[in-house]
Amino acid sequence: MKMVICDDSAADMAYVTGLIEVWKKQAGTAVELLSFPSAEALLFAWEENRDMDILLLDIEMGEMSGLELAKRLRSYGAQVQIIFLTGYMEYIAEGYDVEALHYLLKPVTQERLSQVLDRARERLRTRERMLRLELQDGVARLPLHEIRYLEVLRNYTTIHGREDYSVKRSLNDLEGELDESFYRIHRSFIVNLRFVRRVTRTEVTLKDGTVLPLSRGRYEGLNRALIVYF
Repeated sequence: MKMVICDDSAADMAYVTGLIEVWKKQAGTAVELLSFPSAEALLFAWEENRDMDILLLDIEMGEMSGLELAKRLRSYGAQVQIIFLTGYMEYIAEGYDVEALHYLLKPVTQERLSQVLDRARERLRTRERMLRLELQDGVARLPLHEIRYLEVLRNYTTIHGREDYSVKRSLNDLEGELDESFYRIHRSFIVNLRFVRRVTRTEVTLKDGTVLPLSRGRYEGLNRALIVYF
């Protein structure tokens, strides 16, 4: 696992590094830890080598903030786990658009950081999971994190990802092969929570503008699922 700390405070960086070392030993996880004193330095390194798994980003830095860096990386398609470090609650809403795993308020505690890193590690394992589909012309293996939603029509279910695939399998059957990042919003739809942008009492809007129906009685459950997931 390659983990990165980006903070313009040398003292804060050293402190968080110590907490990560403790977690690494307790979790029995091999970690390559890199550190950068500015968002610009990290961005330059990422353009040279994108092999990074978890980013711990200070928000309040010099010319480029941690939020601006995260938006830039997401625009390039980076799928890393992002954890923000900040002393201010006001930034939390802004992290939704960059799919931040969590915000940690400074001063960070060992317990909270360990909990968040455990979640990040589990997310990385989940990203390796695949959905295997038997098609008429062969077999497709879709990474779960690429699937936006599943939709059933009569006896066929369409899986909407980077490409769309339709298979003669029930939604219930496919649901059993998904993970906690998916939620059943309707008898005919399952949505990947990481693609949800907006929820009303009757609809779910995805980040690409797709609007899906939300069944009566599933609104509260969906909101709870989103809170747990994010």
